[in-house]
Amino acid sequence: MPWIVLLISAVFEAVWATALGMSDGLTRPVPAAVFGVALAVSMVGLGWAAKHIPMGTAYAVWVGVGAALTVLYAMASGAEAVSVGKLVFLTGIIAAVVGLKLVPGKDPDKAPEHTREN
Repeated sequence: MPWIVLLISAVFEAVWATALGMSDGLTRPVPAAVFGVALAVSMVGLGWAAKHIPMGTAYAVWVGVGAALTVLYAMASGAEAVSVGKLVFLTGIIAAVVGLKLVPGKDPDKAPEHTREN
């Protein structure tokens, strides 16, 4: 469940980053409101997931997925040009995120108190 919450939080990171770009310096009310709500949801989810997943891994996954989705949305909407290079590097980000999930961690019973699942 923590990984699902983390991925949903990363989606909300992409939403708030996109809304921030559309808000014209937070002067447009609707994108500014979307930014605020998505930011709060994203941070709460990251905070909860980091109680169950080591913070370094959780943060790297959150940033990587959020950044990749933000760029993919910008390319899909035409706000940013599509290029083979960008697609290669986005694939690299996603591969790194998958790698972080697949790499075995420490035994939770031997992990420091702040990284144990409750």
